[in-house]
Amino acid sequence: MRKNFGVKPFVYPMPVLIIATYDENGVPNAMNAAWGCITDMNEISISMGKHKTTENMAKTGAFTVSFATEDTVVGSDYVGIASGSQVPNKFEKAGFTATKSEFVNAPLINELPMALECKVKSFENGILIGEIVNVNADESILTNGTVDPMKLKPITYDPVNHKYIGLGKVVGNAFSDGKKLM
Repeated sequence: MRKNFGVKPFVYPMPVLIIATYDENGVPNAMNAAWGCITDMNEISISMGKHKTTENMAKTGAFTVSFATEDTVVGSDYVGIASGSQVPNKFEKAGFTATKSEFVNAPLINELPMALECKVKSFENGILIGEIVNVNADESILTNGTVDPMKLKPITYDPVNHKYIGLGKVVGNAFSDGKKLM
C-alpha cells in the first residue's frame, strides 16, 4: 500500500548548490539553492526567487555553482538562511573565502572544492539558466585525474525531513549494468 502526500517537491537526490556572485563593488555573496539540475551539455537550470544573488547576476552576468560538502554543512546552510541584503558580511561569516574565476566575473569559494563557472543565459519567472563555461576541481578531490565523489563528499538535501545527507557506497555501474538484460 502507498501513502499519498499531495503535491510536494520530493525529489531524491536533491543537490545542495551554492551560488556565488560579486556585487557592484566586487564583494562576494553566496546563497544555497537546492532546486537545480543540468539541462544540457553546457547548461544548468536553477529555480530561485529574487535575492541579492540574482540582483548581482543581473549586474555582472555571471555566477559560480559549487557543491556543498560534508565538511561545509554549517556555512553552506547559513548562506541559505541569512539574507545578503541584511547581512553585509554573510560570505565571510559563513567561513568562506573567494578567488576570482578566470572565466567569469564571479567568485570561486575556496572551501568548496568543485565549481561550475557560468554566464547568465536568462532569468525569467524564477528560473535561472546558466551557460557552463568551465568546470574546475581542486586537485585534493581528484583520483587518476578525475573527480572522486568520495573525496568531494557532496551532500544532498532531504526535502521530506529537512536534513542533509552524505553520499553512500557505489551500488552499480552506469551504462553498463543494464547490459546484463540485453
